[in-house]
Amino acid sequence: MRLALFEPDIPQNVGAAIRAAACFGAHLDIIEPCGFAGGAREIARVAMDYRLMAPPRIHPDWTAFVDVYCDGARRIILLTTKGSTSLWDFAFRSDDMLVLGRESSGAPDHVHAAADAHLVIPMADGARSLNVAVAGAVALAEARRQFRLQADERSEPTGF
Repeated sequence: MRLALFEPDIPQNVGAAIRAAACFGAHLDIIEPCGFAGGAREIARVAMDYRLMAPPRIHPDWTAFVDVYCDGARRIILLTTKGSTSLWDFAFRSDDMLVLGRESSGAPDHVHAAADAHLVIPMADGARSLNVAVAGAVALAEARRQFRLQADERSEPTGF
């Protein structure tokens, strides 16, 4: 499982996403340009020691990212407030690529067009959206829960 941030605006969100990827055993990709100064140096600062567990792979742009990962075998799963499928109703695969758009503007049309699925995280009435790092963590947690249940069909969700 991979989590990709498309042109992130806020370095602290990148740090939180690196931590979420590390904690859920996922890999992280960052698609540039980032909306903050410092680039890789700033990313290393906000990642703290979690960058050793989930070192981010930085791609100079969307085309470079697609060239590396999108060979037709791996699905691009876009998390978006405009999603047509609930996160809870989607069956994840271990090779899925979860993509999150920019904090300021979401994902552009060409990213939407490349996605194999458009997922929305159900929220309370009146809530607009989650922070991108939080949305990524929620999706990774759901995928990990599904993988655990697939590995042991007798498992019952235990809750928190």
